[in-house]
Amino acid sequence: MVDTTSRSPLAFLLNNRLLVVFLLIIAAVAYYFLKPTASYQTTTAPRISAVTRGDIENTVTAAGKLTSKDWVDIGAQVSGQLETIHVEIGDVVTEGQLLAEIDATVQFAKVEASRASLNALKSQEISRASKLDLAKLTADRQGRMMKERATSQQDYDNAQNALIEAQASLLQLAAQIAQSEASLSSLEAELGYTTIYAPMDGTVVSIAAKEGQTLNANQQAPTILTIADLAVMTVEAEVSEADIGKLKKNMPVYFSTLGGGERRWNSNVRQILPTPVTSNNVVLYTVLFDIDNADSSLLSEMTAQVFFVTSSARDVITVPVGALTYIEDESAATKTNDVAATVPGNRFADLTDEQRQARIKERAANGGGQRGEGGGRRGGGGTQRASAAPAVFESSVPRRATVSRQIAEDEFETVEVQVGVASRISAEIISGLKEGDQVVSGIIQQTAVTAQQATTTNTRIPRGF
Repeated sequence: MVDTTSRSPLAFLLNNRLLVVFLLIIAAVAYYFLKPTASYQTTTAPRISAVTRGDIENTVTAAGKLTSKDWVDIGAQVSGQLETIHVEIGDVVTEGQLLAEIDATVQFAKVEASRASLNALKSQEISRASKLDLAKLTADRQGRMMKERATSQQDYDNAQNALIEAQASLLQLAAQIAQSEASLSSLEAELGYTTIYAPMDGTVVSIAAKEGQTLNANQQAPTILTIADLAVMTVEAEVSEADIGKLKKNMPVYFSTLGGGERRWNSNVRQILPTPVTSNNVVLYTVLFDIDNADSSLLSEMTAQVFFVTSSARDVITVPVGALTYIEDESAATKTNDVAATVPGNRFADLTDEQRQARIKERAANGGGQRGEGGGRRGGGGTQRASAAPAVFESSVPRRATVSRQIAEDEFETVEVQVGVASRISAEIISGLKEGDQVVSGIIQQTAVTAQQATTTNTRIPRGF
């Protein structure tokens, strides 16, 4: 018989695995219900922002591409083999410079044949002019003889008829000569088309044909190369139908390119094309404006990020839009909806959390919403919450609004101001505030976490234990 009392505790536990598992479960349950619990304490405070000096700008953005303002496709007006191209892509050419030559054998032969035919007609003209002179002499002689009754009426009539025929024959030949001369001029022009010259100053931006290629100009003129004046570029911006109503001729605009870094090009709107372009069921209108390219930094087909300036103000007094409560009418002047204005003694700290939240919602409902800053921190940090900012006001007519200006710690006063240009971030203050003033621009809600040890009074023991 084995003596179990002599066994070690470790051996006893190994042989009683079920008991070990049960003890581990008891320990885990005890730790879960007896571990320290956290409590949360929420406080709020006004977000104070300084009145600063800066720039405000409202823009309509669009994508665009660069093209040359003046350009021309140079084609072949006659058929034949392209013998020589005297330029390459990127060459700068001047008006009248020889660009290319087409084999002129056929055109030259046609010109020579037409010139020979014209010479033959001109030789006939000499003969017929001589016959006309003879017919005039004969008719005059027959006329004198007829007066003296020395000739018959038939001979007189024949002489007059011969004169008329000689005159008509010479006129007919003169018309043929004129026709032949016109034909020769046309053929000479075609012969001239075999040498192609630059019609304008510019840069060769593309060459579509190759030396030795046969060109067929019977149906349409084949393009040989393209010349563009890159000194002035045009930006073609595609603007959606939702924004096109904000744009007008001569309004300022600027753009940047993918390879231009921080550089910005400024111009003014030249034209808004009335016919839209529909792409993927999106209606887009093309807006054109020109830009000087004296340094040749801009090239055709570059992508441009375009900004049309609908309103702007430079070097003005600004405040965050969250600090403003707009006054819509005279009755609203006495009802500001501002947080500090509704607190006795203008003390923001006297409000309860519920009152502060109610004021935030009230301001948002009346268009004077707060704009918060993103982000938050746990464990004593601040989580800033705010409602949406009011819509951008792009009118040049000043608007009345109120702000809460800090005059001492936890003490504020309501000030009426005139607002000029406003964006979704900041607004221009025409009067009522000065640079350096402190105003309430929102609410900061802070949540602090504190740890507390749980007691047996709030410990819940699951059933079955």
